[in-house]
Amino acid sequence: MRRFGYTLLMHLAIPLILLRLWMRGRTESGYRKHIGERFGGISGIGGIGGNDQDGVSSRLPVNSIWLHAVSVGEVRAAVPLIAALRTQWPDAPVVLTCMTPTGRRTASDLFATGVTVCYLPYDLPWAISRFIRRWRPMMLVIMETELWPNLLAACATSHVSAFLANARLSEKSYQGYAAYAPLRALATQAFGQFHTVMAQSEADAARLCALGANKTVVTGNVKFDISVLPAFVARGAEWRAPFMPSRRPVVLLASTREHEEVKLLDAFLRQFTDAAQHGPRPLLVVVPRHPTRFDDVASRIVAHGLSLVRRSQLTPPPADIDVWLGDSMGELQAYYAMCDLAIIGGSFQPLGGHNLIEAAALGKPVLMGPSIFNFSDAVRLALEANAMISVADADAAMAEAAKLFASPERLKQMGENALHFAQAHRGATARTVEIIQNALLQK
Repeated sequence: MRRFGYTLLMHLAIPLILLRLWMRGRTESGYRKHIGERFGGISGIGGIGGNDQDGVSSRLPVNSIWLHAVSVGEVRAAVPLIAALRTQWPDAPVVLTCMTPTGRRTASDLFATGVTVCYLPYDLPWAISRFIRRWRPMMLVIMETELWPNLLAACATSHVSAFLANARLSEKSYQGYAAYAPLRALATQAFGQFHTVMAQSEADAARLCALGANKTVVTGNVKFDISVLPAFVARGAEWRAPFMPSRRPVVLLASTREHEEVKLLDAFLRQFTDAAQHGPRPLLVVVPRHPTRFDDVASRIVAHGLSLVRRSQLTPPPADIDVWLGDSMGELQAYYAMCDLAIIGGSFQPLGGHNLIEAAALGKPVLMGPSIFNFSDAVRLALEANAMISVADADAAMAEAAKLFASPERLKQMGENALHFAQAHRGATARTVEIIQNALLQK
């Protein structure tokens, strides 16, 4: 009955879902594309009302690997895991599902061949069943904590082993499930249908167990296993070259969210107005989290009286500008390689922060604001390693940046600490694949 009510609400919401896709498509055209995939179809095959039986043939995959990553962060985290799964099962087709256009686009860029990328169907029993019949997966691996009750029920019915990998559940999210009895009951039923939940930390594992996960193993964070690509390191060095003669420092604002840029720009101007005191004003590189905000962020930078060049306009940036706007997708490693230190967005609004591990893997000191619940364990480990600094607000972030630039040895040491921190916690991907392999052998 719990799932019946949820399913009824999902069906009643279909008109609202379609309206939301259309409305969001005004600023992000990707929401108006591939809509059939969201109802179990394959692009070019079927649609919302297509004949499901027409798509089922001997040419469709058998025993495929199905991995779900909701958006950009999860897609990037999935890269080493997909590589390891393909090594273990080299003949198995791989399908990667996403929920957002930016996630889908990132996945398509990262996996040019060998991986089919599409949207995850909405959690409607007939749409999920249709997708499973088309792909006939031997496993489903969900990244982090996407929870879809009908999806997991359909996997159980179809004898598809479901795994939750790199799982995390913040205290805030746990309290949200626990506060409302029907939601907790639905979550408990869904978590119980995973074959294994592989948690990032002991705290995550304890909260997931409390919500019904039957078998939970702590494997660590697969984001530590992400590969640093030499091409991006070289690109970052090329971008940095114009600033080397003047030894002008570079501050990166990475994955910033709405309202954060204004706070950080204000703080930047307050902190770095006196060139005689601080030396050359740092170049500020701003890379917003969502491409739909590029134009808005550019307008706000100009409104602050700062000279601006966009990545799409000129590369590498001129040596005399104030701000370089990173209006590109899939190049975050290059921006990290370019900078002296990274201020991570999502942490100066109550959003839980974004991934600090990629910056650390490139040997860059990290500053983060007070909202870090999405990465609390990684933040704790980074603080213990003296690889990052936690600050109260944007002004404190820019003040710490100024202190680090005034102390080159400390800046260098923090960078080395960051690199060691990132390397010390690798191995979660291998542990995850081993668990999946053993589970499938026992079927």
